[in-house]
Amino acid sequence: MLALSDYFARMQALRLPLLAYPRALKHNGHIEEVLMNKLDIKARARILACLVEGNSIRATVPMTGAAKNTVVKLLAEIGAACAEFQDKTLRNLPCKNLQCDEIWSFVYAKARNASPEMKAAGQAGDVWTWTAIDADTKLIACWMVGDRHSGTANIFMADLKSRLANRVQLTTDGHKSYLRAVADTFGIGIDYAMLVKLYGHPQGSGPERRYSTGECCGTIKGTVCGNPDDKHISTSFVERQNLTMRMSMRRFTRLTNAFSKKVENHEHALALHFMYYNFGRIHQSLRVTPAMEAGISDHVWSLEEIAALG
Repeated sequence: MLALSDYFARMQALRLPLLAYPRALKHNGHIEEVLMNKLDIKARARILACLVEGNSIRATVPMTGAAKNTVVKLLAEIGAACAEFQDKTLRNLPCKNLQCDEIWSFVYAKARNASPEMKAAGQAGDVWTWTAIDADTKLIACWMVGDRHSGTANIFMADLKSRLANRVQLTTDGHKSYLRAVADTFGIGIDYAMLVKLYGHPQGSGPERRYSTGECCGTIKGTVCGNPDDKHISTSFVERQNLTMRMSMRRFTRLTNAFSKKVENHEHALALHFMYYNFGRIHQSLRVTPAMEAGISDHVWSLEEIAALG
């Protein structure tokens, strides 16, 4: 086995950069030196398989044998590639019935514990992920990471409109930011309704009350613009997608230390999740992927194909 000192001496003699330096691995009491070469496609796919099934980065390390930094770098590389691919592919979509919602998370620290400087820079505190799902094909047409204010809603709606091929029916919850954003973006060229759910007081007492939502005791449907079909006024599919996100991305799981430490990694994880959800995961009720149902893909993408994007 080549000693570390001999390796460095040879690299210096050949005047080669020490980029692929050996890494010491302790295994069964022995030290083994392994060159940190680029992972092959199967190894990359194994790491992605762990990440898309809800495992944290730290849990992925012993499951795959890859170093933590390797997993983080792969997530950033593939996440950026997935975002670029979907940005180009999710265009001229034949959607007819859309539902939008936003889901909360946080980065680096919760808002009350983050410094004002980091919160002002958008590097810590509350982070909201805005999503739009096609109720028929279950395709995630677009998503956006930002705050929950009207400015973000305007950008999100403008992006959504740019991806649609025709007039659609849209349903959102009662968040007021949607009202101005939809009106400014679509004008009268949309059938838009709001669905507001009414909840009673949480049941129980003590700690269980904190994490138990009240029973839904009614809904209020309201037409905002156009002529939406009453039977399609619903946010059930997008709310179910929120659960899928929390189950499929460890960083969205509450009450853990697996939350995102950087906004950039948060965005990369979302891009990977939606790539796998749209193109690589067979929907239980559709029997095909959402991308296939929407007519923008002709096969189920393997994780090796997704890994090859990077």
